[in-house]
Amino acid sequence: MRMPLPATWRARTRTAVAAAALTVTATLTAPLAHADGAAPPVLTDGFGLTQVAGGTQVHSDTDFTITVTTPQLSGQHKIRIFLPSGYRTQPDKRWPVTYFLHGGPGSPDDAAAVPALRSDSMITVVPDGGRKGWYADWLMQNTAEGKANWESFHLKQVVPFIDANLRTLADRGHRAVTGLSMGGFGALRYAEARPDLFGHAAALSGGIDFGMAEVRAAVLATELNITGAWCAVSTSGTGECTGYGPVVDSDAIFGSPYPVFDADRIWKAVDPAAPVNLARLAATDVTLYTGDNDLIDHYTAIASRNVKSRMDALGLKSRLVDYGDGASLSPQCNGGHNYGCWAAAFADYVPRLTAAFEAGAGVTRGTKGSGA
Repeated sequence: MRMPLPATWRARTRTAVAAAALTVTATLTAPLAHADGAAPPVLTDGFGLTQVAGGTQVHSDTDFTITVTTPQLSGQHKIRIFLPSGYRTQPDKRWPVTYFLHGGPGSPDDAAAVPALRSDSMITVVPDGGRKGWYADWLMQNTAEGKANWESFHLKQVVPFIDANLRTLADRGHRAVTGLSMGGFGALRYAEARPDLFGHAAALSGGIDFGMAEVRAAVLATELNITGAWCAVSTSGTGECTGYGPVVDSDAIFGSPYPVFDADRIWKAVDPAAPVNLARLAATDVTLYTGDNDLIDHYTAIASRNVKSRMDALGLKSRLVDYGDGASLSPQCNGGHNYGCWAAAFADYVPRLTAAFEAGAGVTRGTKGSGA
């Protein structure tokens, strides 16, 4: 039986929801080729991932998408990969890897809106995160979304699959996780959950403080497929919003959001802003970006400042770029929750990340990837 929400939280949640509403065994036998004749690397199935025959799309010599199935998720899911231009011409070289986690209700194709992700200094991997996956293994696995173990898919399957198939530098000092909006939560959450995997993390306009009723309300809005202005400024790089998919129970992902008798224990356990979780970032290079000039980024700015101040209190290094109305970041940025700002933020971040990779920043653990 669900406990009733306390009056103060009821009022805050109603307001916030309203704001949100406004607001390895098989290979590809015949890989496709782009018009220029380039074919993507042949990847071998494994780690629970099976490639769908005919599901590969080649966008260019350095940009392709595979489609996979996995026991962790219902349906088929895309993984887009950007290779550095020297990947084929330097066959003995291994590369750092950056994972980009899209927002909701986005897709791996959203990465096309961020030119800086097409870096000649690293491999960039963009896995599907679902329209409202929230980069979590869902509490409920029998909703209209079906099987939904997004964290396991990414961390236990996609990461080792990439290291096995591509020439990666498979250590934390040369692996980054980045994301925006919903993906900003995912990036910081993954860096905290697996500090052995990621030496670098960046969250852009992220819902990274689950102690805020407004951020919890944003999650609920996606579960209940509440659109409105939140959908109008969705993270889809196409500028369109198809909604968050079928309605699921409000407790489906993280359980009850109500802070009564520890009913919200899962929310607290995965909260990126919780000091006990932030302490796990002691050896991680953390960067936060946010605007503060629309309804959504007003709250992501508060969340980002909370994380920064708590990391400071813990004596942990981090970098916060709070660009306000966007004027200090780019003429294309209005300080809102959109790719005009995020593309500019990545243009600032990627060269810094490249320098960190080249310096071997972070504590190195792991081995070189074994891919061809």
